Amino acid sequence: MTRQAVTKHLGILEEANLVSTRRQGREKLHYINPVPINEIADRWISKFERRALEALSDLKKSLEGSKDE
Repeated sequence: MTRQAVTKHLGILEEANLVSTRRQGREKLHYINPVPINEIADRWISKFERRALEALSDLKKSLEGSKDE
């Protein structure tokens, strides 16, 4: 990957607020911004968590219902 391609990609990530930048002398330091990444992960994971919890709840109800019979 060329240096120009890396610079362009970092610029796009910075515009999306996924990376923050700080200049230190001649260097330009890049840091990952974990907040938006965590928000995205939480949204994606919550869909699967909800289904798993519903499945466990249904299993519990099913097993508890079979005890009464």
